[in-house]
Parts: sequence; structure tokens; C-alpha cells
Amino acid sequence: MAAFRARTNTSHDIGAIYFDLDNTLIETRKGDSLACRKLSEELTQQYGIPQEASSKITTTYLKQFRKCPDNASYTLDVWRTSLWSKAFGDKYSYLAKKIYERWLYLRYRYLALAPDTVSMLRQLRKKYALGLITNGPSNAQWEKVRKLSLEQYFDVILVSGDLPWEKPEARIFEEACKCLGVRAENCIMIGDKLETDIIGGIEAGLAGTVWIPTVEKPRLSADDPKPNFTIIHITDLLNILNRGPGAPELEDSSSNASDGS
Repeated sequence: MAAFRARTNTSHDIGAIYFDLDNTLIETRKGDSLACRKLSEELTQQYGIPQEASSKITTTYLKQFRKCPDNASYTLDVWRTSLWSKAFGDKYSYLAKKIYERWLYLRYRYLALAPDTVSMLRQLRKKYALGLITNGPSNAQWEKVRKLSLEQYFDVILVSGDLPWEKPEARIFEEACKCLGVRAENCIMIGDKLETDIIGGIEAGLAGTVWIPTVEKPRLSADDPKPNFTIIHITDLLNILNRGPGAPELEDSSSNASDGS
């Protein structure tokens, strides 16, 4: 903690830690890709759909799902089943409901928190208040929270779809602070998106920000907002919070050499 205060130029003790959800706490893009890759294999092996067609079907679904993961006019199940139906086309559309159910199972199998992440959250919660702040549609984000049993690890969970603000707006961070009864200068934010998590934390006046690079954004550019720390994996946060002032330096905003893996 002494090292964190030194890097952030603050004398305040950290009382709360805010986490982003997708591609920070859980590897959403990787998990969704793995689920569709597995489904592509199953479509060929179990349903006799040619490999090239299976790959095209799952790729089409994933592209459309990422473009529009929720539609307020439909339930999640109905909306996603319709996306599968369109991806299958007339020839295989009869499989849409069954394959959607299989995809949902595989998705959450791949998105499940790793044991070391669970251990980290339990350890942190003994000392800090923990918050989850995520942008996205309410139904889609709360489905992740509930299917992954995340509520047990957090003192507050805010989904932008439930609120009139989203990251990087300061108000969503202020709301989290209000819910926890803490001041912004006693909190830190961990996330993968510079344009929402990091700049939002900075502009909200938090004590510090911690960035996790992605494949799409493996390193900082000169004009990017500067996080106080850069880590490769979410559990590396413990190294920042637990190390003493004389410990070897971790990567910071000027020395990020992550490959985004």
C-alpha cells in the first residue's frame, strides 16, 4: 500500500476498490470466442454440417451478438435465439433453440471466474469494500452477475443500463462512493478500457487507476490517459496492494510491454 500511495502521490488510505466486469474480471471476448469455436466443432461432429458452414454460422452469430447483445423489445432468450436463427439460415434454422441453449451453457463455463481470481476477491474483501461498475444493457449484464454468482464478492454492483450515467461519467463513480460511504480519493479503479475505466477514474478524482491491456490495445500511445499502474492479469493487483515501498517496480504507464495476452 505504501508503494501505491507513492505512485499515486496520495497520503490517503485505500478503502474501496472498483472493478470493471467484461475483459477485466472475466475474459468475455475470449470466453465467447471459445464457446463459438467449440460449437462450430459440435455442429460438424453431431449434426453433420460441413466444417466451413459451421464456422461461418458461429462467426456470423458472434459478430451480430457483439454488435447488439440485447434488444429491449425481447427477452434475452428470444433475442439470442433469433440471432442464431438468422445465422443458421433457412436450411438449419430448426437448430436455433437447441444450439442457443448449448451456447449459453458453454459461454458461462468459459466465463467462470478462475480459482485464483476468486481467492483474490475473498482476500481483498477482508480489507476493502469492493465494487463492480459495468457499462452495458441491464438484462445482459445482470445475467452475467447472477450466472457467475458475483454478488457474493461485492458490496455494490452498478450497471449503467440501470442508471442515467455510464463510465467515464464521474456520476457513476460518485454513486458507487455514495453507496459504500467512502470518498473518491480513497478508491481505485481497475479496468481494460482507457476511454471509460481509466479516464473515468481519473476525472472522478479517484486515488488511482490500474489498467489491464487487451489484444486490441496492448500498449499505451503518447496521447492516451495514463493509468498509475499497468498489470497483465487481474490477480497482479495483489502485488501492487501488498508490496512494500522498497519492492521492485512493476510496469507503469510509461513502461508497458504487455502483449495483451
